[in-house]
Amino acid sequence: VRKSGSCDSGYSCAYQFNLSWRSETQPVAPESNPRLVFERLFGTGKAGERQRNFDLRIARQKSVLDFISDDAKSLQRELGRNDQQKLDEYLTGVREIERRIERAERFRELPDPKSDTPSGIPTSYEEHIRLMGDMLVLAFKTDSTRVGTFLLAHDGSNRSFKEVGVTDGHHNLSHHQGKAEILEKIAKIDKFYATQLAYFLKRMRETKDRDGKSLLDNSMVVYCSGLGDGNAHSHVNLPFILAGKGGGAFHPGRHFEPSNNTPMNNLYVTMLQNMGVKVSEFGDSTGALTGV
Repeated sequence: VRKSGSCDSGYSCAYQFNLSWRSETQPVAPESNPRLVFERLFGTGKAGERQRNFDLRIARQKSVLDFISDDAKSLQRELGRNDQQKLDEYLTGVREIERRIERAERFRELPDPKSDTPSGIPTSYEEHIRLMGDMLVLAFKTDSTRVGTFLLAHDGSNRSFKEVGVTDGHHNLSHHQGKAEILEKIAKIDKFYATQLAYFLKRMRETKDRDGKSLLDNSMVVYCSGLGDGNAHSHVNLPFILAGKGGGAFHPGRHFEPSNNTPMNNLYVTMLQNMGVKVSEFGDSTGALTGV
């Protein structure tokens, strides 16, 4: 998450990447293909072609919707009550598409990332993760969005990690029963993911924001899991990393341990408030998390 005031998995479902379109709060569908993420942000085609292609796509969509609207009005006069209700449900979906086009038109001038479009999903798991991280850095750098989520794995993922010498499935290993040899394998997987996080944070630190500070200085990056102990399915004592200074609100480089039974959502309340969102609670929060 960028400060607004500043100027275990298989390939099928692992890399979900949510981007709010051009500083809007309306979420968009997750995307796992780096090429499609890039095109969603910056348009299709080569540099110099993307703005024209975007304008053509918007015009084509509006033309199709105009045709549908005129045809539906003519058809509605000939339908019975039940069919009219079904048609109205259909037109409700059409109106949502119209609203999405209107939102896109408000940000019609596409940013130029000055980089080539990715070719697609790499065969290397590590390369795929890093390329998706690069897309997030580009999104923040061009101010195409200020909120992004990067899901590395779904809850039941049973991917193996031959990259680090682990051939067992991650989910199966998470039910470790305290066995040392299994915990050692899980540690290798955790280190693999932590290495990818380090790559992303390095990219954020090396990229300048508009005010001359780094993107990392002006951002809040949360890295965490939904379970503290996969073996017991326990969701207490959750370890998390909060990187970045949030525009000066946070003081990183420390180990911070909240009091017992502090909900994770307290952190999110603090982050929302730092983004300028007027909120005092979120989910099961009991207030803002102080001391970070």
